Amino acid sequence: MSLDKSVATFEEAVSDIPDGASIMIGGFGGAGGMPHRLMVALVAQGARELTIIGNTAGIAAPTGFGWPDGETPIDHAILIENGQIAKVIASFPVSGSVSRPNAFELAFQRGEIELEVVPQGTLAERIRAGGAGIPAFYTPTGAGTDLGVGKESRVFDGRETVLELGMRADFALIRAHKSDPIGNLIYSGTSRSFNMPMATAADVTIAEVDEIVEPGGIDAERVDTPSIYVDRVVARNSGE
Repeated sequence: MSLDKSVATFEEAVSDIPDGASIMIGGFGGAGGMPHRLMVALVAQGARELTIIGNTAGIAAPTGFGWPDGETPIDHAILIENGQIAKVIASFPVSGSVSRPNAFELAFQRGEIELEVVPQGTLAERIRAGGAGIPAFYTPTGAGTDLGVGKESRVFDGRETVLELGMRADFALIRAHKSDPIGNLIYSGTSRSFNMPMATAADVTIAEVDEIVEPGGIDAERVDTPSIYVDRVVARNSGE
């Protein structure tokens, strides 16, 4: 049995994502660390009624936040504009400009999409817990606010906390810097933020990488995500 997890094209990498799937999408806010080409391929693939989980829900468009001048932003907005998203789970789903709403805000105002807001640290920990097999944890974040309504609560050392559930998804679309053919990943800079925990918390993890190196081309001491968590890798120069 071959251990090679490299896939020839982005289209092939996302071809089996079905309608109704839940998908974690890596990245923090702007252009860095997002699996842009996997998202473009998913638009072309056309799966509908998707739930996407991420720190944002398309902060770059239409403001261009975090993108180089002269380049068209690619983020979650392309999926929302294509009518593929039924629900968003995110910390900051809105545009960086009050006067320039993003695709999510417009769809939400029209009643076309659901939203679950999760504080950023809580979101990161829910994903990490899901990947580690931890079913739930208590946190003071959200206690006593609208975000804590309906959640189980307990007091520890005189401080109220709420119960949050670990989170997993059917698929994770993540971005890394390098991979070897069996899926060991290394990241660059802030791309570690959500990509690393998401890689562990999905049934199928698909990594978009800048480069796939030969076996042994990644120092074992430098591996950020071990291959056991990765199902497919596709290089950004694939098909070029």
